[in-house]
Amino acid sequence: MVEEYHFGSITINGKTYNHDVEVRWGGEVLKWRRNESHLFNIDSVKRAVEQNPDTIILGTGESGVAKVTEDCQKFIEEKGVELIIDKTGEAVRTFNIICEKSLEEEEKQRKVIGLFHLTC
Repeated sequence: MVEEYHFGSITINGKTYNHDVEVRWGGEVLKWRRNESHLFNIDSVKRAVEQNPDTIILGTGESGVAKVTEDCQKFIEEKGVELIIDKTGEAVRTFNIICEKSLEEEEKQRKVIGLFHLTC
């Protein structure tokens, strides 16, 4: 699904994006913005959580500069959603692995959303 990630750009299903993205399990890609550029808070993830995913993967940038607030982590976990936080390169790999495994399992589509910060 995610074909390539480099600092500042990500290619998903043949299309390259130069802004942070929210990628949903069915292949939908949305522009993702946060109130504070290097801080993920509840408002940053609310739209994703409202989709009732099984897993949310947060990509914190190439060097992992972006931080996830404790309230944000708690908000996601209290909704029963698995949370994975990693540098964006690793987060993208994890997203692809989960999606691939999900497709291999009959009648078990895992709902996974990747929120990927592309710089820093």
